[in-house]
Amino acid sequence: MDFNREDYFQRQTTLAEIGEEGQNLLQQAKVLVIGCGGLGSPIAIYLATSGIGELHLVDFDTVSVSNLHRQVFFKVEDIQHPKVEVLANEIKKRAPFTKVTFTNKAVNKNSILDLISNYDIVVEGTDNLPIKYLINDACVLAKKPLVYGSLYKFDGYVSTFNVLNDDGDFTCNLRDAFPEIATNIPNCEEAGTLNPIVGIIALLQVNEVLKLITKTGKLLTNQLLIYNALENSQFKIKLKKNKSLIFQDIFKNSNYLDAHCTTQDSALLISNEEFKKRVSAKSIEIISVFNHTDIAFPFEVHQKIPYKTFDIESFIPNFEKDYVIICKKGITSYDVTLKIKEKYPSLNVFSLFEGINNY
Repeated sequence: MDFNREDYFQRQTTLAEIGEEGQNLLQQAKVLVIGCGGLGSPIAIYLATSGIGELHLVDFDTVSVSNLHRQVFFKVEDIQHPKVEVLANEIKKRAPFTKVTFTNKAVNKNSILDLISNYDIVVEGTDNLPIKYLINDACVLAKKPLVYGSLYKFDGYVSTFNVLNDDGDFTCNLRDAFPEIATNIPNCEEAGTLNPIVGIIALLQVNEVLKLITKTGKLLTNQLLIYNALENSQFKIKLKKNKSLIFQDIFKNSNYLDAHCTTQDSALLISNEEFKKRVSAKSIEIISVFNHTDIAFPFEVHQKIPYKTFDIESFIPNFEKDYVIICKKGITSYDVTLKIKEKYPSLNVFSLFEGINNY
């Protein structure tokens, strides 16, 4: 079917606040979306269909069964396929005026600055708290605006950080809202989340990006919006900039690893390399503590015990076996490993370091 850009964006350019001038600004914009799950997948689709000229997607993960109820642009046949690849193909079907590319690996301290240097705006949709701070700190150093979103059960959080003011200074950033990385906040897999709040927060982030590019409306700068889905309530927290922070030092001295991982006893860990060597051995008993027991693995799993129902008193080990406990990121598996080792000190039990994300 043949159609032109004017027809495609007619409803949007009809708005006096957008018009052809605003649409041209969107077409010229380059936006980076880090995290392509619950938040990132609708963010990417809506940005593309709004007319963002260049979109780059970053995510290391594949589509799983447990994603489908809230990550609605993925389908059953997409399970076990890379999220970024599936999402890029969906964008190509819908948004002919957007160039979409992707990176199918996780961001890290070594790659983040080079990655964000090519884009005008960074949109963050990850579920990893240390990585959120990594992205924030890199955006401050690179002087890039960051559209932030996060979820906790029925609550969602949105803000636009690090925007250049007319006076040459920058607006508040994540460390002005939350100075330190919290160590006791579970991710969505552990705490759970309701479908609608995911879409609501994602679209609020999209709204911020469009306003930022077209210079329309009032941005969520120097404030944090908190929306509660149960009460249909929202309020804004005013933020004050901490000008004493030296981000070069923060970035240099931070490892941006989950606090749970940094305190793990190496004697209770098995590396992915060692695990791959021993995964088929008859002496190994592999236990998954994923809360969802329908996850497919690239190796045989002998027991599936959801972390939320794990009871050490009901666990009876075979002392002729070496046990390897697995989870997504190596956090809940390590917790279970500690409990087993405390109960059975002579048992050989290990947690798969950093989980099967890096398998």
